[in-house]
Amino acid sequence: MKKTVYFSDNFFSSGETDIYNENQKIIGKIDLRSAFSAAVDIKTPDGKIILSGSFGFFSNKWYVKDHEEKEIGELRGRFAFFKSIYEYKAHGRGIYRLESPAFSREYTLFDKNDDLAAEFKRTDSFFEAAAFELSDYTPDLGSEELVAVVMGMNAIQKRRRSQNSSGSAAT
Repeated sequence: MKKTVYFSDNFFSSGETDIYNENQKIIGKIDLRSAFSAAVDIKTPDGKIILSGSFGFFSNKWYVKDHEEKEIGELRGRFAFFKSIYEYKAHGRGIYRLESPAFSREYTLFDKNDDLAAEFKRTDSFFEAAAFELSDYTPDLGSEELVAVVMGMNAIQKRRRSQNSSGSAAT
C-alpha cells in the first residue's frame, strides 16, 4: 500500500520542520539539530524522538538509529557514472539501492529483488531549502526511516558539494 509524505530541509540547516501526509496533516517533525552538523531527529508530532540520523565520526556514511540509539541502518554513496547511486543497509531487513539519473531530482529505492520500495523527488525551487515528496511502497521500512534515509542522502550530497567547491577553490 502506497503511503506519501512531504517534508523539507531548513534553509539554515537547523530547527524543526513538519512532516505531512497526503491530507496535509502533520504526522511528525524533523529536527535539524545544528547548522554545524548534519544530524537529524525524526520525531512524533508531540516531540518524542522516533529515529535519528547522522554521519559517523570521520566517516561519509550516514547512520540511522532508533530512539534508544541502536543502529538500525547505514547509508553510503556508491561510485557510478551518469547517475547517483546510494546503498542503504537496513540491518536485518536487507540492502536497498537508491538511484537517480544524472541531474535528475527524482530518486528510486529498490529492494534486493529490484522491486520498487519507495520513490521520492525534490519539489523545491533553486533558491529554497530542499523539499521532498516521498512515496513509500514497502512494509519493511517505515516512512520515518525513509525520511531519515532521504535526509542522509541530502546531507551526503551537501557534503560532496562542499568538498568539491573547497577543493576547486584551492587549485
